[in-house]
Amino acid sequence: MESDGASNNERLLAAARSDNEEMLLEVFEEGGFDINFQDGLGNTALHYSASKGYVELMEHVLSHEDCDVDPINRLEGATPLHLAVQIDEPELREHVVESLLEAGADTSIRDKNGDTVLDIVPVQDVKIRELIRKSQAQNSISKDDVVREDDDDSAGSDTGSDDD
Repeated sequence: MESDGASNNERLLAAARSDNEEMLLEVFEEGGFDINFQDGLGNTALHYSASKGYVELMEHVLSHEDCDVDPINRLEGATPLHLAVQIDEPELREHVVESLLEAGADTSIRDKNGDTVLDIVPVQDVKIRELIRKSQAQNSISKDDVVREDDDDSAGSDTGSDDD
């Protein structure tokens, strides 16, 4: 089959850049795309929709089962969360950041300047700082639980092979 226009990966990014929900849903329906496809700058549909505060579009992207919540772009080494905390409009910023955190965004990733998202959130932005800290606390609790379970499961089998 000959392709006469943009690939579905390109259409996915175009939809995310322009808040074109109809185009995004067409791409989803047609298939044959990579939800984590990166353009030349390393930006994904999630980078664009999150940074511009296109909430409906971002929710569609996040709902895709293969969506990577923490892709890192080439220019700034930024994740969508790094870009979201820089949205000017406070309510929109809060909504986007909250959605990304709920989807499991990693708050410990550092950009090219060595900054985590908490480093770039202004001190006076108490709400966003609180959301990030809450997410970090929840993640550390769940990681501790997972580690403990793994340790219990593997302790028996590890000791047997170490003795051999």
